[in-house]
Amino acid sequence: MGLVRQGSTYLIIGLVQLLLDWLVFVAATALGLPVVPANIAGRLAGMLLGFWLNGRYTFANAGDARLGWRRFSRFLGVWAALTAASTVLVALTSRHLGLDWAWLAKPLIEGGIALISFLLLRHVVFR
Repeated sequence: MGLVRQGSTYLIIGLVQLLLDWLVFVAATALGLPVVPANIAGRLAGMLLGFWLNGRYTFANAGDARLGWRRFSRFLGVWAALTAASTVLVALTSRHLGLDWAWLAKPLIEGGIALISFLLLRHVVFR
């Protein structure tokens, strides 16, 4: 599988995930949920969609989906670590700059994490 094809598919799916994640985060915090659980809720919504789409399209092998419980368990480990990093960064932003800045910073934080995520998904989860 070509790195360029995987990268471009991952980017498109990632943008959809990011939008869902960000919308859930903003809506949850606007409704009064604290930043930490709201960030986890947003990442959880994006994660469920992303695992399926990336396993079905981005990292599929000759059209065959690469899903299953074994891959999902590896995915959960990667997701948990990256969610911890995202949550710390978003919470720090909110604490020091305010919630409005956290809303603005979240897509940038997730964009940086997405680069690490792509490598981990490619070499650990969907290998």
